[in-house]
Amino acid sequence: MQENDLLQERYELALGRIAQIPDEHMCDEAYQDYFAKMAKFVLLMDSTWRFVADGSLYLAPLEILQKKNYELYEDILPKNYGHSYANPDYAVECLGESIGKILCFICAELRGMIPAAYEQSLTGMVIRMELLLEIYQSITCEVNEESLRQIIYWYVSDYYEIQAKERLENLLLPERDFATRIIMESNLSDIRYLYYYGEYVTDSEIRTAKYLTEVSDATISKMADTYTEGYRIGFEVGNKDISIKKTVAIRYCLGFERMMKQAIINFDRIGLKSTASRSGYSIFQGLSVNKSGYFGANPNKQYDYDHKDDQALFLDGAIIERKLECMQKAYEELKGEAAVFGGPAVVEIFGEQPFVPLSKKTAYKLSEKQQKLSVEYASKAGALQNKYIKGEERSFTIIAFPVKDIGAYYEEIFDEIIRINTLDYKLYQGIQQTIIDTLDKGDYVLIKGMGENRTNLKVKLHKLEDPEKETNFENCVADVNIPVGEVFTSPLLAGTEGTLHVTKVFLNGLEYRNLSIRFEEGMVSEYSCTNFETQSEGRKYIKDNVLFHHDTLPIGEFAIGTNTTAYVTARKYGIEDKMPILIAEKTGPHFALGDTCYSHAEEVKVYNPDGKEIIARDNEVSILRAEDASKAYFNCHTDITIPYDELGELSVVTMDDEVIPIIIEGKFVLKGCEILNEAFEQ
Repeated sequence: MQENDLLQERYELALGRIAQIPDEHMCDEAYQDYFAKMAKFVLLMDSTWRFVADGSLYLAPLEILQKKNYELYEDILPKNYGHSYANPDYAVECLGESIGKILCFICAELRGMIPAAYEQSLTGMVIRMELLLEIYQSITCEVNEESLRQIIYWYVSDYYEIQAKERLENLLLPERDFATRIIMESNLSDIRYLYYYGEYVTDSEIRTAKYLTEVSDATISKMADTYTEGYRIGFEVGNKDISIKKTVAIRYCLGFERMMKQAIINFDRIGLKSTASRSGYSIFQGLSVNKSGYFGANPNKQYDYDHKDDQALFLDGAIIERKLECMQKAYEELKGEAAVFGGPAVVEIFGEQPFVPLSKKTAYKLSEKQQKLSVEYASKAGALQNKYIKGEERSFTIIAFPVKDIGAYYEEIFDEIIRINTLDYKLYQGIQQTIIDTLDKGDYVLIKGMGENRTNLKVKLHKLEDPEKETNFENCVADVNIPVGEVFTSPLLAGTEGTLHVTKVFLNGLEYRNLSIRFEEGMVSEYSCTNFETQSEGRKYIKDNVLFHHDTLPIGEFAIGTNTTAYVTARKYGIEDKMPILIAEKTGPHFALGDTCYSHAEEVKVYNPDGKEIIARDNEVSILRAEDASKAYFNCHTDITIPYDELGELSVVTMDDEVIPIIIEGKFVLKGCEILNEAFEQ
């Protein structure tokens, strides 16, 4: 209670001082305008805090909630972003290059007060108010870039421990029930509940919520059951014991609460309590176009892209060690809860307008040294997580649904996706077993593009010592990756070589045009795209967002998608460019850069329905985990799919050089797979 009283006192003192800023003239006019606007935003956040605290949030009419929601995000909406200090171009134009970039960061960090106000986190409010005051005081004394950097450096260092623990608690503790309480206790037929989170709400979330209110209880149960059963079956197929787990992390977009409510009930029946964490919103969680957690509409993807590398402002070896130290301490305090955490259950969305980012010279970029530090941190953080949440004991599931931005046929497409997500997995299981039996005869697989696709790739397979009991490929139906429709393996790196090319693909929310990746001995050796005027810009774009700052990555997975129904649905409605990778990867062969599908669980024996053990769980990189885990794992796995209409040939080549075609010119030609072509004909 004493600590809370102290925070309250700090809150009132900081608020009183900030309220004076708009009427002061203690610095140059340009800076004064900036600080006046920041002060007004803080006062808006104080008003929001009180609006939530006194219960007005839950009593206000829809019009008031919509007005307040708009005010919170007005500054960064695309139509206003050109004159926002959160835009590095504008901040630099008005405030100069070095100081402008720093104050742009501060503007973005203050937006972390929005979740704090709605979740009633005094700490989250106070630390950002005091940060603004410290920056303001520094500039009124002397405009010094290094002084400002030091303030931010120690802000991150001092408060990372609190933020790391809070983030982990939100992941592991069901009693941190901010989001799940909204789901379970709100009247979901009254869309006002969408405004209780503090996330940005648009017509898309409203329309999704209304649509799910109108569908039958049976349909909601079908959606939720597919999702939760996929999670349960994932443990079963992975030979993992779900009975030792007590929590599951649900991730979803606003509007899907009716489905999520049934899912929470379903999980509870199998002994799992649900947790929910908000998607990243500040420097402590990181901003990203690709959302992970629960989230509302993205008010401006360019804003997220502009600030994704803000840590370049302060990142060094000491900060890395500090972050790892804080993570270690948080995990140690919550090690019991971490041990019974089962993993995430994810509902993805798709259908949003494709986003092609503008790469700005004014935005922070990681230096080469910082990129290496970032990679080092990801590796050590991944190992730390695996120590407390063991990979061989956890699982996950992912399912995807469209949002209204997908077009005029939203409801029809939604119904089609429900059908695709609930296809007869027994039918696919049998067909896929036929493909696997053929692949298991092979030494390598040959993949060639057609038309404008320049793919020419050889994928080397593991040698089966006992083909009667062993297999290279997993028969993947509707468990962790919903919907059904793929067979996959971790190929050998030695002998895997050639070029992978796709004319257009969306990866983690970003578009790539003519993405071309060259493999030598299974490792990325060259890469390019035609998104930008210069080749160097394209290479940097790929290195930042596909290789995640690594100099190279292995091919961690090769798979053949068999869900021709999903492919035809995408073509029918013209939504190929909007399909999520979760579904798109089932509509042709795909290749993952990074870790294998068995990352951190390679020692767990996995079997197909026919009883054969899947022996291809390692490659020459992942096997290094025994001597040095930092060399074995990359903490990323990005799938790249060649659609059927760009695929000229996919054949398996045996040890005797016999070529057995599986797909020719986009059609399955292997005997026993003919039924997959029926979708094309229909």
